[in-house]
Amino acid sequence: MLTSTVSENRDDGEALADAVRATSSAGRPLRIVGGGTKSFYGRTTDGDVLDLSGHRGVVDYEPSELVITARAGTPIQAIEALLAENGQRLAFEPPVLGAASTFGGVIAAGLAGPRRPFAGAVRDSVLGVRVLNGAGQSLRLGGTVFKNVAGFDGFRLMAGALGCLGVLLEVSVRVSPIPAAERTLSLDMGWAAARSRLTDLMRRPTPLDGAAHDGERLHLRLAGPEGVVSATAAELGGDSTPASFWPGLRHHTLPLLTSPRLWRLAVPRTCDLPELPGVWLRDWAGGEIWLVSEATSKQVRALAGGVGGHATLYRGARTGEEVFAPLPAPLLALHQRLKAVFDPAGIFNPGRMYAGL
Repeated sequence: MLTSTVSENRDDGEALADAVRATSSAGRPLRIVGGGTKSFYGRTTDGDVLDLSGHRGVVDYEPSELVITARAGTPIQAIEALLAENGQRLAFEPPVLGAASTFGGVIAAGLAGPRRPFAGAVRDSVLGVRVLNGAGQSLRLGGTVFKNVAGFDGFRLMAGALGCLGVLLEVSVRVSPIPAAERTLSLDMGWAAARSRLTDLMRRPTPLDGAAHDGERLHLRLAGPEGVVSATAAELGGDSTPASFWPGLRHHTLPLLTSPRLWRLAVPRTCDLPELPGVWLRDWAGGEIWLVSEATSKQVRALAGGVGGHATLYRGARTGEEVFAPLPAPLLALHQRLKAVFDPAGIFNPGRMYAGL
C-alpha cells in the first residue's frame, strides 16, 4: 500500500458513529461537513455540524489493481498527487474548489469535469463505500472490484446525494492511467459548426478527451498514444488552447464560472438551443451548459426541459428558490423511500436537495 503523499492517517469512524447515534436519539438534524468548499451548492440546511475533515488517510492502494480506497476527509489534492506519482488519475476529473476539498465531498457532490462524456460520471468510478446510516451503523456497500453485479447498486446512490442518505466514511474508486501524450486545440467556429464537427469526431475512434465551446471557439483536448494524438491534431488543425483554459474549466476559475449566480444545464449533446438567454459556455461536447442569465427560474427550467434536459441553480439561489429541478411525484416518492431506508429519522442534511428529504 502506498501512502507517501497523505500526511495524516486517522480513523474517526467510531467517534463519528457515536455522534450520529447521540444526535439521532435526541432527534436533532446533522449538517455533514468535509472541507466546506461546496457549502454554496444545494439548499440551505441547519443542524449540528458533523466534521469529517479529520477522518483521513488512504486505506488501500495498489497501483497495479487500479483501485484506491480512502477515508472521506482525505484531501482530494493529496489523493491526486499520490495517483500522479504512480502515473494514474481519477477518470471523472472532479472540480477541486480549494485546498480543503475532500475525497468524500467530491463523491457526495457528484460533480464531474470535462472528461465526463469520455470517461463516465463520478458514480461510474465508485466501486464501494463504507457509510453510516441514521442509526449510526457502519454499512459496507459494494467492494473494490470492478465487475457486473446482480441486485441493487446502493453504493452508487452516494455519488451526488450530498450527504442526505448517510455519512460517507470510506470510498473505493477505480482509477485510470495517465495517457502518454496530451494536446489541446482551439478552432474558430460558432456552435452550429462546432456541433457538426463534434458529431463527426465522436462517431469514430479518436483520442478526444475534452470538448468545450465558449461561444466563439471550439476547444478540444486530445489524450492517448503519442502517434495517435499527433496525427489527430494534424488532421484537425487550429491553434493551441491557452494552458489555463482546461484547468480553469475543470476547477471553475474561468470568469464566467465565478459568477455569483450561475446555472448548470444538462441537455442532450446535439440539442438546438439558439436563444439561450444570457452568456454561456458549453462543456461535455455540448451536453453541459454553464449559463449566466437574468431569466427567471421558470424560464430556464422550461428551456432545459423542452429539449429533454434539466437545470440546476449551481450558485446564487435566492430565498425560496429551488436549486434542483422539481421531481415528478413518482420520482419524489422513490427518493423518500430511499431516504427512509438509510435515514429513517431524517437527520442527515435535511432539505439539502429537496424539502422533506
